[in-house]
Amino acid sequence: MNDIKARMKSVRSTMQITKAMELVATSKLRRAKERVEKSRFFYAVLGDAIRAIRNTREAEDSVWSVRREDAKTLYVVMAGDRGLAGGYNANIFRLTEKLAQGKNAVYLPIGKKAIEYYRQRGAEMDTDSYDFIADMHVGDALALAERICERFRSGEIGAVVLVYTEFVSMITQTPVHRELLPFPENGDKKNVAAPCFEGDVETILDHIVPDYVGGVLYSAVCESLASESGARRSAMNAANKNAGEMIDSLMLSYNRARQSVITQEITEIVSGAEAL
Repeated sequence: MNDIKARMKSVRSTMQITKAMELVATSKLRRAKERVEKSRFFYAVLGDAIRAIRNTREAEDSVWSVRREDAKTLYVVMAGDRGLAGGYNANIFRLTEKLAQGKNAVYLPIGKKAIEYYRQRGAEMDTDSYDFIADMHVGDALALAERICERFRSGEIGAVVLVYTEFVSMITQTPVHRELLPFPENGDKKNVAAPCFEGDVETILDHIVPDYVGGVLYSAVCESLASESGARRSAMNAANKNAGEMIDSLMLSYNRARQSVITQEITEIVSGAEAL
């Protein structure tokens, strides 16, 4: 009985922690969801503009539209800063490994868990400076975009693939990937108006592309933060339910043990009375 009581006390203490973490994740999720909703409109407009540029003959001859098969592929991987979020981080790494299979890959991890993952495996990393995705703001995304675009333009990397988790709902988060560079092919050309360029096209694109990449990166950061909070909230909610079921099971075992002791004591008393 004492062992069961000690275990129940331990489970209740753990349950208090998981409840607190669920409340914190719910609070963070509310703010992160607002950021996602604000960033999605900008991302949609930005995507339409880039697709319109990609449809033009001038952009087809640009350095930003050329894929270098002999160069390395840069994978920008956005994961979480902490664990206890179910399969959130594992799903991202699994998708990235699938995409990078058989390719000459270099990784740019964003988030503490992503850096730890590729550091432990000895993978080639472009940089490990972005160790806290929660601290990443618009300025950081634009600075990172400048770095990525400079390496792509110089020919050091032949393609840039962004891997992150898309926030669908509070209980659903989907790992996805987007090819940032070179410009992706656009199959739906009739719905996008062709732009008119004034001046040198390459110079214009040199100014547009880093802003485009930075905007997509920041939008992915917002999606990832909301997804991490949603995944952690779901994981802690499941942990609370499991802890409650475990306490109920332990309470049943405790009551059975207690009843057994009482029955044994009554039996001993009756047996003693009969002996007298």
